[in-house]
Amino acid sequence: MKKELYQIIEIPEGVEVSFADGKIKVKGKEGEIEKGVSMGALDFSIEGNKIRIGNKKSTKREKKMMNTIKAHTLNMIQGVQEKYEYKLKICFSHFPITVEIKGNEAAVKNFLGEKIPRKVNIPAGAEVKADKTHVTITSVDKEIAGQAAANFETATKIRGRDKRVFQDGIFMIEKAGREI
Repeated sequence: MKKELYQIIEIPEGVEVSFADGKIKVKGKEGEIEKGVSMGALDFSIEGNKIRIGNKKSTKREKKMMNTIKAHTLNMIQGVQEKYEYKLKICFSHFPITVEIKGNEAAVKNFLGEKIPRKVNIPAGAEVKADKTHVTITSVDKEIAGQAAANFETATKIRGRDKRVFQDGIFMIEKAGREI
């Protein structure tokens, strides 16, 4: 059954939103984000300080797309106001782990006593700071910050050994401002 459905997003003060060529661009005090979206049959209009997404004859598929685009846009607006921050904890029992950051790559040294450091790819747009016990990742884009944190976790995943005994690794303790 087709219905007239619209989603309205409030644009806060100090944030600029524009839409052109299938890309949403959001600017704020922390930076700017640009994301390509497939609108399909949806209408996207910016009127004053409100964004209107919808369609006069929406189906279930258009409703799903509308809600997804709204969620991405809200994440972008929140990110340009205040950066997303992910915190990871470095855990080890016997061999002390050290993390060194060089450009867009990090090296996890002495993990389980290994001679060759494990390499972690850091996506462009993420800022990584490491000290002896914690790794902090900040970015205006939630997806980039989350991917960087996930890369650290997967690089230190233990395979082929008993997980009850070998509990070393780098683990997420705070995800986008909330504890896990």
